[in-house]
Amino acid sequence: MTTILNHLSEGPDSAPPLLLGPSLGTSYALWDQVAPELSIGRRVIRWDLPGHGGSPAELIGPGATVADLADLVLALADSLGVERFAHAGVSLGGAVGLHLAVHRPERVSSLAVICSSAHFNGAKPWQERAARVREEGLGRLAESADARWFTPGFTVPRLVRDHREADPGAYAACCDALAAFDLRDRLGEISAPTLLIAGREDPATPPAHLREIADAVPGATLTEIPGASHLAPAERPEPVLTALRAHFDGGARRGMAVRREVLGDAHVDRAQGRQTPFTARFQDFISRYAWGEIWTDETLSRRERSMVTLTALVAHGHYDELAMHVRAALRNGLTPDEIGAVLLQTAVYCGVPAANSAFATAQRVLAEEADGAAE
Repeated sequence: MTTILNHLSEGPDSAPPLLLGPSLGTSYALWDQVAPELSIGRRVIRWDLPGHGGSPAELIGPGATVADLADLVLALADSLGVERFAHAGVSLGGAVGLHLAVHRPERVSSLAVICSSAHFNGAKPWQERAARVREEGLGRLAESADARWFTPGFTVPRLVRDHREADPGAYAACCDALAAFDLRDRLGEISAPTLLIAGREDPATPPAHLREIADAVPGATLTEIPGASHLAPAERPEPVLTALRAHFDGGARRGMAVRREVLGDAHVDRAQGRQTPFTARFQDFISRYAWGEIWTDETLSRRERSMVTLTALVAHGHYDELAMHVRAALRNGLTPDEIGAVLLQTAVYCGVPAANSAFATAQRVLAEEADGAAE
């Protein structure tokens, strides 16, 4: 018998691992609109609950707990050679992530909990649902999936079909796990960086449930998504993707710090002060990708990056940008003589007229910097 959860792995094996957990009644198809984008820079591993999607129903039985599901997730990670990982989960998948962050903190590098809770409104409703499913199967319950999962008029037929085709016994055992789950008194122990994402229209785990977690977990942040119900990654994939990228990559935050170190606070403050709703996405792009990914890559030193940047700016005639990066080159440790040597080389490969303009720009900047230092 297979003892490992069914899963789908995407992205390079050498990239930082990110495990994605589903909601009760769904399969890893819940992440279809989000996982491929996340896999560009991460090893994304989507897993199925027992009896859902392709996972064997026999992996879980009556009286199961979230701890049992967490053990299955760890067994999956072990089988793939993944020691430490980021985890994002929806509803029951989010509860699994919370359990891991509390009980196995050495395995969880970062956490996102989506449309979930530290408790699921008491045991009785879940016990009743489990009994009904064991007696009747999932057909009738699946008929109400759209109302429980999505805002009016929205549906994902694949997920509704997954609900209908899940194993009733395994589904009921997952209900048992939800009935017994209550981690409220342990939330303060979570040390992993934690993001909470709430669907503003979610009737199952409304924003107050996520806010309760955010208030208790040190340093946690909360994002509410308008127009999203319980399965936010399926209904509103773009804002979910944006929030997850910002949380797991930290590109914008890291990039802003590097941007200030290289260009100086005065320049960045001026750029931020000129920001408008029209330019906000471009500013985020610059901070996230140029400064958060390229300038933080340790393959080249900042001195070397400054030399490359000066050359590229001369080649394209971007002299306003060149002035800014002459100042940055000084901050990155280049001397005026080294900057001159770089510009002299551009005369050979970019042309004498381009180098002539570049020297004029650089001379003006170096004079201004020298006058400023003398004051």
